[in-house]
Amino acid sequence: MPDLTELHVSRAIALLEEGRTMRYVGNDLGVAPSVIYRLWKRYRETGEYSRRRGQGRKRKTTRLQERYIVNCALRNRTTTARDLQNTLRTATGVEISEQTVGNRLLEANLRSRRPVRAVRRTIQHRQARRQFAQNHANWQLRHWRPVLFTDESRFRLTRCDGRLRVYRRPGERYSAAAVQEYDKFGCGSVIVWGGVSLDERTDLVVVPGRLCAQTYIENVLEDHVWPAACMYGMGPDFLLMQDNARPHTAAITSDYLRQQEIRVMEWPSISPDLNPIEHIWDLLDRRIRKRPIAPQTLQQLTEALIEEWERIPQEDIRRIIRSMPRRCQAVIRAHGGHTRY
Repeated sequence: MPDLTELHVSRAIALLEEGRTMRYVGNDLGVAPSVIYRLWKRYRETGEYSRRRGQGRKRKTTRLQERYIVNCALRNRTTTARDLQNTLRTATGVEISEQTVGNRLLEANLRSRRPVRAVRRTIQHRQARRQFAQNHANWQLRHWRPVLFTDESRFRLTRCDGRLRVYRRPGERYSAAAVQEYDKFGCGSVIVWGGVSLDERTDLVVVPGRLCAQTYIENVLEDHVWPAACMYGMGPDFLLMQDNARPHTAAITSDYLRQQEIRVMEWPSISPDLNPIEHIWDLLDRRIRKRPIAPQTLQQLTEALIEEWERIPQEDIRRIIRSMPRRCQAVIRAHGGHTRY
């Protein structure tokens, strides 16, 4: 008999006692009349709604074996149901199907999911991240206000990220209508630089060709970071946040920043989750994808990026930067490891 809740069973009994037919009750609950017949028969025999103990197919695994399956899955998160099936057979001699293995994992609230892809971090990376988070965990908004978060990002004209789905019939997997074609190198890309703070944002800078230290100084620092620093009065409060990419840490870049008396925030390596501008890039990318007409050329992509950058509400940027205390706390809880940001 299909599993019916006590509420459904009590409703079925009440309808039958009112004189309704079993077919009517079955249609009302979405089950076959035979189910209602067995339910009514059991109720008249025992006077109870609940199922009698011992009914149903007996489980092929004991609680100890089920705990063993779950522990094996937790020790090796990439194992398969077939591997767990063979492991249990070797350990206990019990033969179960892959479906049973999956059912036991579901009962333990373990579901197969795609792993999150993240950059590998060494112990030194995690220690530096944790130290940074501890040093800035108690910073308030007034401390983050003079910080200019900056970064570069690459936007491709076309891409195949696996998110697109198609409707197809059996046997149409390789039909022209069900195949998504893409160019190996994405038909070209555009590299842009941007900076955001709680109250302002810089212009979006299109980086010509490959970014080097000299290009970074001439096209970014002189034209955009220096004006931003002047806007903050070149006082001791202004802080430039940049990651540890080679153009940012080159000797000539460091010399220029030192000559202009621009303070640079010490930033832990491989820490995009701490930089709020990464979420701004994602927001910009989604705005590009939502445009009624997708860019068809690199020039159109460049123009679209500049337009959508200016249209991002400052309140959205402010909301993302306000998450810095939570980001630091998340890094501390993860001991410098991966976070949801």
